[in-house]
Amino acid sequence: MSEEKKIWILIVDDHLVVREGLATLLEPFSDLQVVGKADNGSNIVKLCQTLEPDVVLMDLVMPHVDGVEATKRIREHCPGVQVLALTSFKDDRLVRGVLEAGAVGYLLKNVGANELAEAIRDAYRGQPTIAPEASQVLIETMRAPAPPGKDLTEREQEVLQLLAHGLSNSEIGEQLDISPHTVKNHLRSIYTKLGVSTRAAATRVAIKYDLIDEN
Repeated sequence: MSEEKKIWILIVDDHLVVREGLATLLEPFSDLQVVGKADNGSNIVKLCQTLEPDVVLMDLVMPHVDGVEATKRIREHCPGVQVLALTSFKDDRLVRGVLEAGAVGYLLKNVGANELAEAIRDAYRGQPTIAPEASQVLIETMRAPAPPGKDLTEREQEVLQLLAHGLSNSEIGEQLDISPHTVKNHLRSIYTKLGVSTRAAATRVAIKYDLIDEN
């Protein structure tokens, strides 16, 4: 690339040594230019608007504003900026979270210099790059059965919440302004979806899978 076509890069990572290390790693590539660094995503929109990077190298686990939230903000307010997640973690929630937030790629920090440079170029062109380890996590997640309760309707969630707090069918009906018969129908559906047959079992599943507010 000629000088005027350099890809501008913003590095976001809460560890100083990582930020400096990445900048040093990219120095030999004449088509890449680090234009800024940040230790978290708190001011990410302002930074992107000020520095006008083409690609953000985004850490995920950071204080204040993490990489997933920062990616959402970038894609909402600066849609022309591509985000490339670069992290030490391959947790399925992080992988899915940042990709759903709009990141164009996901790499682990053990990536080599040439591979990172090529991923940045791909990100600039809007082409995805996913680390093999992250791809495997996504595949395993897609194969795994969905946790129980994700298909509950809004009303069923309300009934389950009150059930878990010990209310009877009549009391649940009074709280939601529905008949005990309707409560019973909702409970039947809830039990089926959770794979249980008793109120106590439904409560245990609800707590285990964070389906209710325990406060």
